[in-house]
Amino acid sequence: MRVRDELRMNVNQQPHMASPYGQPQPGYQGYPQPGYGDAHVPSGYPAQYAPYNGPGSTYPQGPQQGYSPYASFPSKTLATNLVSDLSSSPLDLGMRGPPTSGAPPVSGAQNYSQFGQGETQNGPPPMGAPPQRPPVSQTYTPAAVNLSGPQPPYGQQFGAPPVSIQQMTNQMSSMQVGSTAPSPAGPGYAPTSVSQAPISAAYTPAGPPTFSLTSTAPTQPPPAEAMAQAPHHSYYGAPPPSQQSFPNSAPPFSSTGPSQPQAPPPVSQQSFPQVPPVSQPNFSTAPHPGPTQSYGGPLPPQPSFPRPPLPTSQPSTFPGGPPPTSTPSQLPGVMQPQPPVSQPSPYHSGPPPNVTGFPPQVGAPPRPSGMHGPPMSSQGPPMSSQGPPMAQANHVPPSQLGMPPSPTNASLSGPPPQPGMQGYPPQQNGAFGQVRGPQPGYSGPYSGQPNYGAPSAAPAPAPSAPKRLDPDSIPSPIQVIEDDKANKGSEPFTTGVRGQAPPLVTTKFQVRDQGNASPRYIRCTAYNVPCNSDLAKQSQVPLAAVIKPLATLPPDESPPYLVDHGESGPIRCNRCKAYMCPFMQFIEGGRRFQCGFCSCVTEVPPHYFQHLDHTGKRVDCYDRPELSMGSYEFMATVDYCKNNKFPQPPAYIFLIDVSYNAVKNGMVGIVCHELKTLLDYLPRQNPDVESNIRVGFVTYNKVLHFYNVKASLAQPQMMVVSDVADMFLPLLDGFLVNVSESRVVIESLLDQIPEMFADTRETETVFGPVIQAGLEALKAADCAGKLFVFHSSLPIAEAPGKLKNREDKKLVGTDKEKSLFQPQVSFYNTLAKECVTQGCCVDLFIFPNQYVDVATLGVVPTSTGGSIYKYTYFQTSTDQERFLNDLRRDVQKQMGFDAVMRVRTSTGIRATDFFGSFYMSNTTDVELAGLDCDKTVTVEFRHDDKLSEETGALMQCAILYTSCNGQRRLRIHNMAVNCCSQLADLYRNCETDTIINFFAKYAYRSLLSSPTKNVRDGLVNQCAQILACYRKNCASPSSAGQGSGGTADGKRRAADVSQLILPECMKLLPVYLNCVLKSDVLQPGADVSLDDRAYLRQLVSAMDVAESHVFFYPRLLPLQQLDVESMSLPVAVRDSEERLSRGGVYLLENGMNIFLWVGVNAQQELLQNIFGTTAFSQIDPSMTSLPALDNPFSKRLREIIESVRAQRSRYMKLMVVKQEDKLELIFKHFLVEDKSNNGGASYVDFLCHMHKEIRQLLS
Repeated sequence: MRVRDELRMNVNQQPHMASPYGQPQPGYQGYPQPGYGDAHVPSGYPAQYAPYNGPGSTYPQGPQQGYSPYASFPSKTLATNLVSDLSSSPLDLGMRGPPTSGAPPVSGAQNYSQFGQGETQNGPPPMGAPPQRPPVSQTYTPAAVNLSGPQPPYGQQFGAPPVSIQQMTNQMSSMQVGSTAPSPAGPGYAPTSVSQAPISAAYTPAGPPTFSLTSTAPTQPPPAEAMAQAPHHSYYGAPPPSQQSFPNSAPPFSSTGPSQPQAPPPVSQQSFPQVPPVSQPNFSTAPHPGPTQSYGGPLPPQPSFPRPPLPTSQPSTFPGGPPPTSTPSQLPGVMQPQPPVSQPSPYHSGPPPNVTGFPPQVGAPPRPSGMHGPPMSSQGPPMSSQGPPMAQANHVPPSQLGMPPSPTNASLSGPPPQPGMQGYPPQQNGAFGQVRGPQPGYSGPYSGQPNYGAPSAAPAPAPSAPKRLDPDSIPSPIQVIEDDKANKGSEPFTTGVRGQAPPLVTTKFQVRDQGNASPRYIRCTAYNVPCNSDLAKQSQVPLAAVIKPLATLPPDESPPYLVDHGESGPIRCNRCKAYMCPFMQFIEGGRRFQCGFCSCVTEVPPHYFQHLDHTGKRVDCYDRPELSMGSYEFMATVDYCKNNKFPQPPAYIFLIDVSYNAVKNGMVGIVCHELKTLLDYLPRQNPDVESNIRVGFVTYNKVLHFYNVKASLAQPQMMVVSDVADMFLPLLDGFLVNVSESRVVIESLLDQIPEMFADTRETETVFGPVIQAGLEALKAADCAGKLFVFHSSLPIAEAPGKLKNREDKKLVGTDKEKSLFQPQVSFYNTLAKECVTQGCCVDLFIFPNQYVDVATLGVVPTSTGGSIYKYTYFQTSTDQERFLNDLRRDVQKQMGFDAVMRVRTSTGIRATDFFGSFYMSNTTDVELAGLDCDKTVTVEFRHDDKLSEETGALMQCAILYTSCNGQRRLRIHNMAVNCCSQLADLYRNCETDTIINFFAKYAYRSLLSSPTKNVRDGLVNQCAQILACYRKNCASPSSAGQGSGGTADGKRRAADVSQLILPECMKLLPVYLNCVLKSDVLQPGADVSLDDRAYLRQLVSAMDVAESHVFFYPRLLPLQQLDVESMSLPVAVRDSEERLSRGGVYLLENGMNIFLWVGVNAQQELLQNIFGTTAFSQIDPSMTSLPALDNPFSKRLREIIESVRAQRSRYMKLMVVKQEDKLELIFKHFLVEDKSNNGGASYVDFLCHMHKEIRQLLS
């Protein structure tokens, strides 16, 4: 058997799945709309991101009969076999072998009542018949493992649907709630168990992934006394007026209810092969005596709550709310027996629900489009002031695992399962997360007397519990990252081997340029390109390169060499104009060369001639960078300059908004004070020589003020232009000046501006004329340059480019949503084109307190190669540091001006599409008014002919630009990749991080022309096609059979599509793609503003692979494992709530923010070392920098934070998040492996959904 690196998942039974991509539930209104800039919640705490709605039902507490605990996929059961081709004895994770002790008794058969298998009633068992418990030793059919939590070990009967509220209440009260007895540690958390490894333990980087399985068991509810101890918690200040809590007077729900009974929803009317109905019991105790419904055809129609079928291949969106089978919510009108009415419900740990009422009830039909309220608005909200989650003991009493239910009255078994249950899952080991296994030695709480968790004299042995899919058994991003560091981090990466995939962006490595561009400049989605378009179309793997032309290199790597050929200029191919590079073949003794791109033969100029050695190489090959290196620069001649004359040095113009908002929030004073020192650090080619960039200054509100800062003046002069409809420059001499010559006048001006406008009452601003003013100044000086615009509000004053407030959340989720991402007026597109022609790059710093239409204001920055920086609700005390660091870096970084980029390829492929911050006036030239060291241009390639495996595919990226000292230069990057005629070779040499970068940019751009739902569906479909093609064409049937248990039946199923098989280099594609789908741009929560979405959409369009990786899958470092003696960082943990230990402190960074999460039980020594206090309650969550304490841990932690910040292009503000604090909801939004508040699926759920899509494509 040929060894193949791949990961298999055998899913023998597959659930019905609703689309994970329904509309998110409406958010909590009434709070300010904070954004990615810097929002502030009413309590005064700064919040970088919007206040999220809480963990939702991220981890429902226990089994919920008839519904799925996952909102996104109402899956009941799923059996999963994960094996690796590399492992000789794969573990069978999904199937339990037949027991050794006898056949099932006939009496074990389940009574399905009047419902056939295809129309199982979703709901609790009727009160009339006690549930039959199958004997412990009986066999059962190879049932599927429930991914969604613990399952009951007894068979469940299904009666007729309830016909009244009372009947519903009775039935609900007979169901068990999946929480365990309280722990002596108090409400909220269980004591630490020393007998088990912590969930957040570091991975051991093994070669092939090995998979283990843990199991969970159903648990019992805590007693009412324990429930009543949950302290009140107020989120984001007081609840909104319409959400009054019910202290000591009312149950958690108002008693008004719907007139019809509320039943759980029926399963979707669409059926799939081998799929059990959603509510079918897990284990059939014997063959069903009656006739069975075949799974091939459609299910019989359900009598109640009809619903149209879901499409099979594409996820579906339910207008106005989540899918009916999505997150179950509380049933309104049902009087709950527990907890006592005087206490908040223990099942809600999030903020109060939205003002409009409940989320849609389980079983309610989809709301019609346009209805954004709940289906029933007459019910009162649940309690708005709710405490933390209930205590969850980490001991699972054996009596819950296999013993019959206690004969006590059914109503004593605790509150009914509440489908919207929120809060922490059962505790174990000091980590909050799902229980990993039973603790022997504890009897059940209902063994005849209320023995709540106390050890009994003779505990019964616990039978094996139903299994769930262990998150550790599915591909782990951390494991892949650590393996890559171990395998590729020690040796330098040499670029001479064609088609060699580089180390991951998360690995620290050194590059040696031997003829191909460094991966710091170019990363490809595939390093083995299909030979023809048919293969490419079949695989659906995108062929693209992410190019970062001016990337900053680490100190141990040398920058590209500068080659000067004098007046003759660079040597080029006569036909395709490709520049001299290692791919050119010299012939005829060195007198001619054959182009590697178009095969044209060109004469070698006499001054460039050199003899060839015995191998056919020029003898000076290694003396010339252009013959031996992948990246280098040419000095451009006058022929490469505009109007055939060398350019002037560029200019920087600062345009400062001095309207009321900008002055009041302190921005004007901060900018003016900072510029006095910052102007000494303007970029320069040679650090020892003074920068020759000239500067100019403008202030504006609804008129513009130009300043003459000529060196000969004693004081600066102001000139006001009030005719903004026809902008002109009122002065030529004295506007753009040299800093060192005019320093005294400039400093005088910067001192006077804040005083001049301190008492302004002007609130209106203009924006279009501001950019026109800077553009006119650059035109007058005949130079390229950059505008730094500091702006605060929507430009509503009468002027060209005037905007109106068009923020309309009703359009979100509709076909008209795309209009919100498009510019409001065409004025800015025309202006952007003029700026590009002149080489005028625009950087925009915005300080909004409300909607400013970033989608329109951002048109000029994103078309000119500029950047946008956003500081929502800017406050000097908390945001000044971030703004100043961003401004300093933006002013100082190396830039190229007036740039043109062209990508040439060898015959057979061509560049067809481009993504990034630039302008294109034709199909080949990428025009950038400015290009800095952080910007990338992503290029997609398509076949236009066949490629050969011998020659491979070649690409040359050439950027013509003006350096910051006014030199015209050409920077060349060359890349050669292999070609393949076998799909297996393509799948062996892909880079998932680059594919995800491309997918995100492609999807974010598609929002301009397509509804969001279609964009998400398209991503899922393409990903499914990539993996289905691999499964069909590259997975060997012989090795596929190994995961099936080794039986004859298993081998016959070897080629069955029930296995999910992922290519080794793409096994993280599902988890990363899910992160893109859950992002705020594609699936916004109700609290994400339109400006934030537009801002992020524009930001991601120019991100490099390293930044997009950490943006979509944040890095989470456990600081309690930090070794202060070592320079290495602790191994990161996966982005999931169950990986967090309540005794730990974690650092999370995503390129935009740094969060320091402090567990409520963090060690006192740890707190003392970091914060200078031993008390958790004394930590100030509003701090934005850590105290400089004199201990090794504090010094090392602050070093780590600074080094992490230095790796990113934007300064990341620190936010301290205390466990159970209101800011924790924001932090949890970045735990991307969990189900998200905005309706995004968890990693496990999405993997199942992807598998369903793949099976449908294969069948």
